[in-house]
Amino acid sequence: MQQESSPLCAADISLDLRKQFAFLSGGRGQNGSPIIIFPEYPAFSELEEQEFHSVLTYLTSVPSLGSTGVGFILVIDRRQDRWASVKGTLLRIAGSFPGNLQLVLVLRPTALFQRTISDIFFKLNKDEFKMKVPVIMLSSVTELHSYIDRTQLTQELGGTQEYCHEKWISHRTAIEGFAQMVKKMAQTLQSFGTELAETELPNDVEATSNLLTVHTEKKDTMKEDLRIALCQGSRLLESINEPLVKDPDYTMNHDELENLATVQRLLGQLDETETAFDDFWDKHQTKLEQCLQLRHFEQDFREVRAHLDMVYDRVSGFSEVGISPAHVEHILKELTNHEDRACEVLDRALALACDADQLIEASHYAVDSILPKCSELRAVCEEISGVLEGKKAHLLKAMELHQCLEKATKWCDDGIYLLASQPVDKCQSQDGAESALQDMERYLETANQHKLTDLSGIWRDYESVLTQDFKEQVDKVFQKQLSMQEMFEKRRVSLKKLAAKQTRPVQPVAPRPEAIIIPPISSPAHREKTIEGDIINGNCRKGEIHLQNDGSRHPSVSDEEENFAVLRRHVMNELLETERAYVEELLCVLEGYGAEMDNPAMAHLIPNTLLHKKDILFGNMPEIYQFHKKTFLRELEAYTDYPELVGRCFLERMTDLQIYEKYCQNKPRSESLWRQCSDCAFFQECQKKLEHKLGLDSYLLKPVQRITKYQLLLKELLKYSKGCEGEDDLQKALSSILGILKAVNDSMHLIAITGYEGNLSDLGRLMMQGSFSVWTEHKKGHVKVKDLARFKPMQRHLFLHEKALLFCKKREENGEGYEKAPSYSFKHSLSMSAVGITENAKGDNKKFEIWCNSREEVYIVQASTPEIKTAWVTEIRKVLTGQLKAYREASQQKSSDQLTPTSTSLTLSPFKTNPKTLKKGEEKKTEPTAADSSTATLLKNNDKVKGFSKASLSVDASEENDGYSSAEDPMNSDPEDEGGRKLSPGSYVVVADHDKSGPQELTVKSGDTVQLVREGDDGRWFVRNLRTNKEGWVTAANLLTLIGESKSSQSLSSSEGSGSGNLSTSSSCSETYTSFSDIKA
Repeated sequence: MQQESSPLCAADISLDLRKQFAFLSGGRGQNGSPIIIFPEYPAFSELEEQEFHSVLTYLTSVPSLGSTGVGFILVIDRRQDRWASVKGTLLRIAGSFPGNLQLVLVLRPTALFQRTISDIFFKLNKDEFKMKVPVIMLSSVTELHSYIDRTQLTQELGGTQEYCHEKWISHRTAIEGFAQMVKKMAQTLQSFGTELAETELPNDVEATSNLLTVHTEKKDTMKEDLRIALCQGSRLLESINEPLVKDPDYTMNHDELENLATVQRLLGQLDETETAFDDFWDKHQTKLEQCLQLRHFEQDFREVRAHLDMVYDRVSGFSEVGISPAHVEHILKELTNHEDRACEVLDRALALACDADQLIEASHYAVDSILPKCSELRAVCEEISGVLEGKKAHLLKAMELHQCLEKATKWCDDGIYLLASQPVDKCQSQDGAESALQDMERYLETANQHKLTDLSGIWRDYESVLTQDFKEQVDKVFQKQLSMQEMFEKRRVSLKKLAAKQTRPVQPVAPRPEAIIIPPISSPAHREKTIEGDIINGNCRKGEIHLQNDGSRHPSVSDEEENFAVLRRHVMNELLETERAYVEELLCVLEGYGAEMDNPAMAHLIPNTLLHKKDILFGNMPEIYQFHKKTFLRELEAYTDYPELVGRCFLERMTDLQIYEKYCQNKPRSESLWRQCSDCAFFQECQKKLEHKLGLDSYLLKPVQRITKYQLLLKELLKYSKGCEGEDDLQKALSSILGILKAVNDSMHLIAITGYEGNLSDLGRLMMQGSFSVWTEHKKGHVKVKDLARFKPMQRHLFLHEKALLFCKKREENGEGYEKAPSYSFKHSLSMSAVGITENAKGDNKKFEIWCNSREEVYIVQASTPEIKTAWVTEIRKVLTGQLKAYREASQQKSSDQLTPTSTSLTLSPFKTNPKTLKKGEEKKTEPTAADSSTATLLKNNDKVKGFSKASLSVDASEENDGYSSAEDPMNSDPEDEGGRKLSPGSYVVVADHDKSGPQELTVKSGDTVQLVREGDDGRWFVRNLRTNKEGWVTAANLLTLIGESKSSQSLSSSEGSGSGNLSTSSSCSETYTSFSDIKA
């Protein structure tokens, strides 16, 4: 019979095999023929032809080809059956046995009848079986043993062989399943190897990395399947060897031996397959990894090459040579910063070249692509390093020349200053002239160390750095040297003449009345104002000193002008250099700290308390930086050659400079946040990167220091710009800067007020603030309450607004820096529309009174100095005067609306009283006059006046009357009498010094007699100083202070109309100012 092309498996016919109508016992005949046993099976005749054929086909396929070639021995056990069964079995076997047969042994039925029938019918029907091999009928197992050895037969047939059909089926199923697994594994590995071999290498890092990951994952899956197959084969091998393990003397039959060999062969195939796959994978993995390394190298090469190009472009752009050593140092610093950043790129490029060398040494498959790029990186790095060194050497050369120029310039300036500082009067004597000559000689001895000597040598040695501007700068310094030496030579000649003559003492000629009065020099700061003549107030006017021996005049004032110009340039250079440094520091802080707070790489170092608080920490510093970088610095540089005009720049940008107020107001919050986070790793790392010696807090203080620095520089410029074109602008700029500083300082105190329920902005502009000692005195009705008076003063901080006066208690907070700034607890407030002041209280020139409600509430305020007291009284007077004007305008408007034209000239008479007639505890009231009654009638028709109802001019405020003033109803008083005094033309004696604040104003000294000529439209008076015969303008407010305490001054008119009384300004009488409420519409 032919075997089917598709071999059967035990798993396919497991149910048929388990019927056990035929099986391979594992025994062999004498010639090695496999033995198939057909045991007793009563239902043999009922078997389907298909299952019978399938079982026999499978059984004949199990033994090896060598065994099956000899032929099978069939042992048919029908001892318990009948002849019909024997016949049917033989016929089936003869008709469908698929293999070769060598011998058929039949154990015939043992029953006598059946045995006889079997003998007879076997002989008769022998030809029906159509078998080519003999069929031997056996009567017993003994006869069977004569054909087959007992060891090859099972125990049912009298043999000794152990056989378990279920175990046999299990082993066959496992072996065949394992063989299928090995076959499938070999096919899968073959397919995977083909896929790897045909894969094209990607051209980018990500695709290569993904491909390597996918292939690795597939390889790992294959390796896992191999491991599982090997484990299964090992377990199957252990199962086959189990009998030997249990019984070392056990002898395996041929089938077991063949099974053992089959499993071992399959395991060997797996090992060989795994080894071959590992070798192939190692090569493939190496190639993929090299491809990934190549793609990384190419990507890094492109990035580094781009960075190198950027570095080269930036470094090549450093072509400046600067305008000063500080400028060159700034450029050098920038170049150094670029060099530091360039070094990072160069280091990365060289590291990449080293990585490329390692790839080449590792026999990379793309050496031809790597080697040129490696050489290119090294060449570009060398070129950039060379350019950097060249630029640095170029700037150092320029720095050297700038330092020489600076030394020469400073030497010239020092020489000019030496000439300017030599006292003219001392140089008139022989000793003085000789001393001055010695000073000049000592100075000239230092010439070789500082001055430029060889101009052609400079052109030769510094040719590489000399631009056209630089050459002009060198020429300018050289010309300055020559001019300075010429000045020295002239002075030396003059001094030698003086030293050679015996001069007589200087006898100044009395100046003519119109001559210039030279004020005495009171401090060393004025010494530079005198050189060979006197400079009056910094102006370029000449004083004349006549010498008795020759009457000669000294050198012209142009020398002095040059001296002041030098000093102005010094200040201007300091302003510009510090401004540039300031802008650089702001940028450094914003980039080194502010930008790093948004850097994800630094996020792990930022503490939670600092998260999202960048605006609190830095305030409006970015706004300040942008203003100075883009606007203010450029505009200041435009005034480099005109320092005396720089005040215009400040005035134009005064509104922009008010951004510092916002920064300073935020400073306490910033300082508090810094205190909480100052030790965090983030700030330390940023400081380390910036290489700063000082912490961030020092740089956060820079804007505060800068705005205060401006006023110092403006003062210096103003001192050296007297009489120059921009003097007024400088003075206004200084005043404006001081105003900003005051506003900043005041706002810092305002934000510290606690407990005030209203809105501080509703109180108007803050005019003044300061600390005072305060006593309170009150009276209720007409009875004084002594026990309410305070004998121990309260310490209060007063805030004077346009509409209210606030009393606060100052409280110091614990902490450091801004955390220790005071806070102010609100205690009490007075509306400025309901207060009055008494300028002198209790005979103390540091005290004044603030009162309201007809002196029912009196606050005695003591300042630390008389000057502070005067300043406060003046400011309060301005507020009350402003209210008075508003009241008068409202009154006049009401009167013009309601009175006839003839009634508008109504004049109110002030009350009059003599302070000496007042006794302790007495108060005098004035009855209304007829005119007063008409006024009262007039006002009666109007709405009532807001605020307190009584206001007065106080008389002697001595302790005799406890500081209380007599009062009268404001309805019966003229507002001008109540609010202040009216100036009138006449002569007055000045009791205090006053310096002019503008070119048109007048300077007066204490004791001068002045004449008030006329009143201007802007609130100023044209005044003549009778002592100096000079004329000028003085504000009315200043005049009141200057002549208000004069005993010999003329009386001040207290009324504009006729018939009004005069109030004598006796020094024993203190002035009282009251406020007037607005009249309701």
